[in-house]
Amino acid sequence: MSRVCELTGKGPMSGNTVSHANNKSRRRFLPNLNEVSLISDILGQSFKLRISAAALRSVDHRGGLDQYLAKAKVEELSIDAQRIKKEIAKAQAAA
Repeated sequence: MSRVCELTGKGPMSGNTVSHANNKSRRRFLPNLNEVSLISDILGQSFKLRISAAALRSVDHRGGLDQYLAKAKVEELSIDAQRIKKEIAKAQAAA
């Protein structure tokens, strides 16, 4: 399983671990990923996504999964999230 957020595209970064003696060695900074079930109000079903804690706060701030995906850029979304976004758009157009 890749360590990339499905909604924001946030992935691992690299940097240095700096000791007290100012010795530097390479390390990885991993995103805080959580597997959560988000409910789509329009589709009436839940989706399991592996997203970062920051993305979860953004989803809550925007008012749910449907509103978040409506404003999200397609390039940042995973393939599953792009499929969900298309289904939501199709359901909104039909309603």
